[in-house]
Amino acid sequence: MNLNEAWLEHDYNPFVSFDEAGKVKSLNQEAHYLLGVIESKKIFEIAKTYANITYGFKTTILDLEFGSFSFFAITVGYMDDSEIGIKLYKKAAKSFSTLGKHGEFVNLYSLIDLCISATSAGKIEHKKIFDPTFPEVRLKIDDFTKLLNKIYLSYANSNTITSKLMLNTGEYLKYEGKKYPIFSLHVEGKFRDTNYEKIIKDTSLLANCIVSFHEDRTSLSSALIS
Repeated sequence: MNLNEAWLEHDYNPFVSFDEAGKVKSLNQEAHYLLGVIESKKIFEIAKTYANITYGFKTTILDLEFGSFSFFAITVGYMDDSEIGIKLYKKAAKSFSTLGKHGEFVNLYSLIDLCISATSAGKIEHKKIFDPTFPEVRLKIDDFTKLLNKIYLSYANSNTITSKLMLNTGEYLKYEGKKYPIFSLHVEGKFRDTNYEKIIKDTSLLANCIVSFHEDRTSLSSALIS
């Protein structure tokens, strides 16, 4: 896998390519999550509907919602009749209440490790996929730690829990004249206890994070203030 392929694979926005019959040829990580809530043929129909009349690429601004996924635009492209690709652009998190005004600088890797240690039973295998370039981040540490602990506890019945920390490529939040990138942490496991959802949502507001729930994944996003 070269750099361009790896970049696409880890892009925050889902990408899918189809053959002429609508069969999926390739997709990135985020598209795997998307196709967990909507059939691929629906995405294929959207791609055909918004494709350029002639070969090439076309970007269209439109609102799309599938489950907890919300998108503000798509790009559809094809070079011949054998393959067509579509990229869907996620809407950025809409509100963070007190950006930059509260919190302390912390090493995010160490904080995640601390929460894993505090909540894990010996039987659970933890896998970590981390972007290695994160600086120290300003967070409301107590509230953020409580939030992570509740998320990990909701997967206590899973044999394996995977944590993916990533920067949302191309996503920014403007606040009081400043522009902040957005990072996400995806926590995945086979068994998620939905009884934790309310307390996770409530705690996310205190931690200044946006949380979304999927069948086998919980995602949180926040501004990267370094």
